[in-house]
Amino acid sequence: MKTSNALLFILVLLYINASTQWPTHTVCKEDNLEIYYKSCDPQQDFALSIDHCPDIATHTFNIRAATVLGHSIKELYVKLDMIVNGKTVLTYRETLCGPGHSKLIFCGKKKGEHLYYEGPVTLGIKEIPQGDYTISAKLTNQDHVIVACADFTVKNYLDY
Repeated sequence: MKTSNALLFILVLLYINASTQWPTHTVCKEDNLEIYYKSCDPQQDFALSIDHCPDIATHTFNIRAATVLGHSIKELYVKLDMIVNGKTVLTYRETLCGPGHSKLIFCGKKKGEHLYYEGPVTLGIKEIPQGDYTISAKLTNQDHVIVACADFTVKNYLDY
């Protein structure tokens, strides 16, 4: 009886793990601008919030982001893809942490450490492109392992 209960428990855990997706989080929802994100890393979700949604494109705005690192980050790389109708139309890559490239205060953090950032961000763009599209963001470390990953859904109906 104990063996069958243990087997049933393991099967339930495997089913839950295989079928569960991370929830979709709302970053901002204004009259004409909506931004949502969903972690695409099956192992962990993360938290992200911003202050004052309309300032995203034209001003510096404050964000808060937090996660527990599943992998160490001696080096950290970001890759952003803009996807429209299922096709990648723009790709951006940058080194965030590495030899001579320590742009972030959490460069060098180790697996299991809590990563928290609160502060200003400037996108450096004049406007957010109008329409519905996805921004896929992946942070990878020196071993090419995903440290964090999210798909952002942007719905912008602002007429600049």
